[in-house]
Amino acid sequence: MAQQLEFGLDTFGDVTNDADGGKLPYAQVLRNLVAQGVLADQVGLDYIGVGEHHREDFAVSAPEVVLAAIAAKTENIHVGTAVTVLSSDDPIRVFERFATLDGISNGRAEVILGRGSFTESFPLFGFDLGQYEQLFEEKLELFAEVRKQHPVTWSGATRPPLTEQRVFPPLANGLLRSWIGVGGSPESVVRTARYGFNLMLAIIGGDPARFAPYVDLFHRALAQFEQPTPAIGVHSPGHIAETDDQAREELWPHHSEMTNRIGKERGWGPMSRESFEQEADSGSLYVGSPETVAQKIATTAKTLGLDRFDLKYSNGTLSHEKLMTSIELYGTVVAPRVRELLAE
Repeated sequence: MAQQLEFGLDTFGDVTNDADGGKLPYAQVLRNLVAQGVLADQVGLDYIGVGEHHREDFAVSAPEVVLAAIAAKTENIHVGTAVTVLSSDDPIRVFERFATLDGISNGRAEVILGRGSFTESFPLFGFDLGQYEQLFEEKLELFAEVRKQHPVTWSGATRPPLTEQRVFPPLANGLLRSWIGVGGSPESVVRTARYGFNLMLAIIGGDPARFAPYVDLFHRALAQFEQPTPAIGVHSPGHIAETDDQAREELWPHHSEMTNRIGKERGWGPMSRESFEQEADSGSLYVGSPETVAQKIATTAKTLGLDRFDLKYSNGTLSHEKLMTSIELYGTVVAPRVRELLAE
């Protein structure tokens, strides 16, 4: 684990409710998200990641635009995605957008690449879901070449070849910090090691310790590929309030409604209050008072040897005001307490 754990935030730009329980306009959700990023910088957090989605319940389809707005109003926080759906995008355009963001933010841009847990972008942009694996593999290979910032010669089956093609703008300082989001596939872990990218484990249920074999596999694969050791992070959902009871009561209706809505699309059974409590007690739901959340993050960080922990702080229609409180407590109370626990 790194000498000092980094603390990040992730959001999908969920469409939240107003004080009367009605949904806010998408434009207001986007402006609120920028305000959340500004607050995250003010309370000393290290990273904010904005997800890419193309569906009704999320407001962000162009995260780099939102990230540029956050970058323009902040000084220190790194800005990136959670995740960029590389399979339905062009890897050269992805690099160009993040290289531009890196320049605007004075070297604070990062990208987390993934296949995406939602597939709406495939028909929207004319990609065949039957090529799901092939698209990601080829585009990741091309992105890795473009990231080196030298003339690219490349060929594959999913796009025209390139011959000594240069890509602009170049980064002012080194390589773009790049991660691959992994949901629990050993093949994805090995692929991440092969390219020498940072590994972001999306742990959204169950005991985080069950991912320890993936961390071990990552280190073994890095050694086999003779790659330097990059960072390991975890992305997990949660919510922080003054007390455990308050945090759980605030989160439960929004988290369960979101989980059940998505679960209905995917054939999951409905979430019960019992399963919610179990995830909060011993699973991967980081909900509670600052001390409760800090203890849980510290345990996960020690168990998995983490370099960064990203709290997925947006939870369905949970209000902007509650999200702002959660961010403030995460930065001002939780992060310092976790550092104390890790130093013991």
